[in-house]
Amino acid sequence: MLSALKNLQLFGGRTLKTGVSVLITSFICLLFDLPVIFAVITAIVTVENTAADSIKKAVVRFPASAIGAFIAVTSFATLGKTAITYALAATLTIAICNKLKLYDGILVATLTAVAMIPNFDSHYIASFFIRLGTTSIGIVVSTLVNYVLLPPNYSERIFQNVRNLYHEAADILECTFPKLVDADNPKVKSMQKAYRQLTFQLEKTYQLSQFQREEWQYHRHSTKEMKAFQYAQKKLNMLQQITYHLGNLQYVQLEQNAFTHEEKTLIKSIISSIAEILRTPSHEISNEHFQRIEQLDEEFWHWKEDHIEHTTKYRHHFPPQTIVIYELLCLHDVLEELRDISKDRYHLIECKS
Repeated sequence: MLSALKNLQLFGGRTLKTGVSVLITSFICLLFDLPVIFAVITAIVTVENTAADSIKKAVVRFPASAIGAFIAVTSFATLGKTAITYALAATLTIAICNKLKLYDGILVATLTAVAMIPNFDSHYIASFFIRLGTTSIGIVVSTLVNYVLLPPNYSERIFQNVRNLYHEAADILECTFPKLVDADNPKVKSMQKAYRQLTFQLEKTYQLSQFQREEWQYHRHSTKEMKAFQYAQKKLNMLQQITYHLGNLQYVQLEQNAFTHEEKTLIKSIISSIAEILRTPSHEISNEHFQRIEQLDEEFWHWKEDHIEHTTKYRHHFPPQTIVIYELLCLHDVLEELRDISKDRYHLIECKS
């Protein structure tokens, strides 16, 4: 039933697990006539992205909750139910948890501390253990639910992100040359925004990869799944290098006559060829592309002699033209590595949808 609800795409896996955690937690508390609110709040905020995160953070949240409960009891016993009691309980809880490096438990501990104050009675010690007990129920239930129910699988999202990011990198590269020649090109701002989005999505995909590694520590996975994941990681690493070179090209500004007509034609054709290779799942490189790269390589080594030292008395080791050619050659080197790792492997992720 839960799988069917998830397939409707109305509720995500984490949302469903939060609901189940709240249901079980409240049922247990009501069964034993315990205060529900503390346990439910804790259950809501302790459902994590992975089972590994839930287990690691549960170990931190329990002592942090104990600290919050103790501070709440002490503050109430000393000052009564006043505004300063709430402020003092929250401030001291955050400060002490931070000092003890219980960072993942600060939120739960602070909520425990301030939520306890309105419902205190004269039995402080009993209140302390009751509140700590209900908070512990929320932590334990949400951790178990996160481990057992609908274990997250980020592989499909990672594969889809990898495919999309390579296409986005190709689109950005194709818009690069007009921007280099004309800084006032209306597409410059949109391209810069697209580049920032590319780097953001790349980091997000790396984070998903970390989540998946952690999740597999507690759940079984097949050899095929591992191979597909490792291939996706290699493609991500290649994409990181591609993004680096694209970033370098963002800061180069050429003059209108920086290249001859023949050089512009060659560079445009290479940019189009690289973009097409990035979009191709197997990243195959044609003979025509290799021929263009050899021609560009010759231009790189002769550029300084033909265009710089003969036209100015100053020695510019890295003029803008040289940087452009160098970055394109670097992109090609990455493509060769990408082609090599993609041989007979691209079907591992490209055939998934």
